[in-house]
Amino acid sequence: MKLKFFLFALLGVMGIAQAQNSGTVSGKITEKSNNAPISYATVSIKDNGKVVSGVNTDDNGDFIIKNLALKNYTIEIQYIGFRKYIGSVLLSDNKKEAIFKVGLEEEATQLKGVNIISERSTIEQKIDRKVITVGKDLTTAGASASDIMNNIPSVNVDQDGKLSLRGNSNVRVLIDGRPTNIDPAQLLKQIPSTSIKKIELITNPSAKYNPEGMSGIINVVLHKNANSGFNGSYSGGITFGETAKYNQSLDLNYKTGKVNFFGNAGQNFGTYHNKGEILRLDQDIQQRLDILNDNESYLYKIGMDYFINDNNTISIYTNQNKSTGIGYVDTNIDYFNGSQTRNLFQKSQYDGPSTNGTYNLAYKHIFKEGHTLDVEGNYNDSKETQNAFFDTNTTLTNNSVSNNFYTDNIKDDQKLSTLNIDYVNPLSEKSTLEAGAEARLTRTENNYITGNSSVAVEDQISNYTYDIDIYSAYVTFGQKFKKLSYQVGARFESYKVAANLNRGETKFDDDYITLYPSAYLTYNLNEKNMFQLSYSRRVDRPSLEQTKPIREFSTPLVTSFGNPELRPQFTNSVEVNYTKTLEKGSFTAGVFVRRINDQISRVLYPDENDATNEKQIMTFTNNDSNTSYGFEVSANYKITKWWDIQPSIDFSSINQEGVIFAYDPVTQTSSPLERSVTTSAFNARLNSNFKANKRLSFLLFGFYRGPVNEIQNNRKEMYKVDTGARYTLLNNKMNLSVRFNDVFNTMRYAFDSLYPYPQTGEFTWESQTVYFGLTYNFGGAKSKTLQRKQRDDNTNKGGGGMF
Repeated sequence: MKLKFFLFALLGVMGIAQAQNSGTVSGKITEKSNNAPISYATVSIKDNGKVVSGVNTDDNGDFIIKNLALKNYTIEIQYIGFRKYIGSVLLSDNKKEAIFKVGLEEEATQLKGVNIISERSTIEQKIDRKVITVGKDLTTAGASASDIMNNIPSVNVDQDGKLSLRGNSNVRVLIDGRPTNIDPAQLLKQIPSTSIKKIELITNPSAKYNPEGMSGIINVVLHKNANSGFNGSYSGGITFGETAKYNQSLDLNYKTGKVNFFGNAGQNFGTYHNKGEILRLDQDIQQRLDILNDNESYLYKIGMDYFINDNNTISIYTNQNKSTGIGYVDTNIDYFNGSQTRNLFQKSQYDGPSTNGTYNLAYKHIFKEGHTLDVEGNYNDSKETQNAFFDTNTTLTNNSVSNNFYTDNIKDDQKLSTLNIDYVNPLSEKSTLEAGAEARLTRTENNYITGNSSVAVEDQISNYTYDIDIYSAYVTFGQKFKKLSYQVGARFESYKVAANLNRGETKFDDDYITLYPSAYLTYNLNEKNMFQLSYSRRVDRPSLEQTKPIREFSTPLVTSFGNPELRPQFTNSVEVNYTKTLEKGSFTAGVFVRRINDQISRVLYPDENDATNEKQIMTFTNNDSNTSYGFEVSANYKITKWWDIQPSIDFSSINQEGVIFAYDPVTQTSSPLERSVTTSAFNARLNSNFKANKRLSFLLFGFYRGPVNEIQNNRKEMYKVDTGARYTLLNNKMNLSVRFNDVFNTMRYAFDSLYPYPQTGEFTWESQTVYFGLTYNFGGAKSKTLQRKQRDDNTNKGGGGMF
């Protein structure tokens, strides 16, 4: 399918005009501190205290209410975390239209010209997403974005930093609505927590979003420096564990006339320790791992906005990220089963730099308020090199020792080019049309060389390419009435992938066109109670790492490969959500059901080339179709002026069906086995803040993750308690924070399994740490910046950059 087909379809809907009626109240709602628009603020028109009409502001903070009788009214504007605005509306034959431009003040003390961080975080259920506005209680959670994610309802972070949403790891991670070519687990460790304004959980995205990610999208929205003159902010922190880790960042901005220059730089470095132990029960083999990672990363961004006039803006920027690291893994295996081997000890080392560069050009045209056209081009180049060294010493029962040394060298090169066009047209006061098209081209090459100095063989060389072409177009249409609103949409997508191993030795191609529909229905019972029903179809496509038939990592007992014949995983999702606005907070609850076809999962099976029946292969496979369901409940409530709480619980369950491998110790053979289990996951969090005075406050955080029984192994429960404090000074320009994580040192990952062998294990990391952080803000007056269209990726490693 060609991109120009979708462009013609898009241009055909761009000429529709917006109707106007008499007796209207319209306006724009912004944050008074930085002039940023507030979307989904509640605007109510009252007559003698009774609500006669009301709407929510759109993504640009705009609203319009029509068909009002010509009389006097009261207008009330509310948004969680901000002070309520109350004003008068006078409509008559001589004045049939009233326009309001209101800047809402945050509940915290306001500071002119710098980014304001509220005292406490707020949680709000909007039409298509849950929005967590990050306050000082969350920024005190730690140095980076990764540190605060476990404090967010429905989000979990494992010991490796990988995210999951509602118990599922098939989630897209965006920064300011854009994908990233950097591994999200690593990227979130590089973003200072104080740079985050809000976190959006989009669990059932509409058709205007790319359909990748079964469990939805996590969008991290950063503070935008929109101040004139020269201004910025600095943040730094140190985390004490077994060793100290450091992070710091500097954001600068200079606005003069029609040009706005911006830039930021960040650094993150330290040594991280992990330990693990795995015991194979049928052969009495104990494996101990000692892992140390010494990492250092740098990133910077420079760019410019040029405001041609009030209706046209051009922006250009580049993101550059460079990281270096050395990983040491010591594996010690003791054999107590009477075999000829008594002990095996392997020292392995992984090192190599990685670079990631993004180059972005964007243009925005505003026809009129709410009627916009966005065009954006993006090019991303990512290079990663890994040099691995393995030195293995084997001690036999007769005390003889043998040595084996080999090397792995991996070079990954990925280039991504995208072109987007997005169009929004409010056809009337009740109807809105959105349409867009996208072309996305990915070219990936992986070269692998392995050599063994212990045997006289040539080096093994592998070349693997993985190319993806995606052309897509979407259209959505929505209408709003007094209490009811709806939106329907569809995304058409042409997807083609070509994988090639060793220049033709093995090939894999896939080419198909798919339709991804979505629908939303929202009912506002009144200004404090909202119900929503939504549906979407999504896909999880195999990533490069999941398909690459080249050794990803290796230990003496486990080797990991990809599977180039993996099929895409399609999901149909239905959700029902309820939101209640309270006088001192809010309450949200929701249930969901998903039907998943060809679920992609990890699988572990015996290595058929190993005569000792000790080694295992780890790879990926498609399981049978299954159904998932769950619910979540969260609240944000201010009990008193000095005490507020944010409790949340979530539960998910999925019926997993698939083929595993079972080992028979009698026959010493392995055979496939069809198995079906119901996997359930339960999580609970409680964040509590205590305000001693205007400057000093304390926090207490508790977390519990229940045990999970999966198709191949069973995970044990996890829990911890954190405590901390924060203090502001210099007229709120400086913020000092301290946090004691995992006070009782209870966090650990433990499991047991029967397949393919009976085994049990436990891994620990530096969960018990003390973090000290400092932020300092400086700035001037207000200005405007280009607001880019927020979008997400459609591949497991998409384009975009740090911010």
